Amino acid sequence: MSADWGPVIVAVVLFILLSPGLLFQLPSRTRVIEFGNMCTSGIAILVHAIIYFCIITILIIAIGIHIHVD
Repeated sequence: MSADWGPVIVAVVLFILLSPGLLFQLPSRTRVIEFGNMCTSGIAILVHAIIYFCIITILIIAIGIHIHVD
């Protein structure tokens, strides 16, 4: 029995990279986009969640990333 680790790895990496304020925040409090400010807001969380959902849907469902470990 082998496990498919592709969706897990993609989800974890995207979650870390798309955390609002870590690399960028869209929208920010004073500008449209800020980089590395480590602050967040409710609208930024919503925007990043939508971006996360779109990217993970494309990578896992449309492209079909699979990593099988035996």
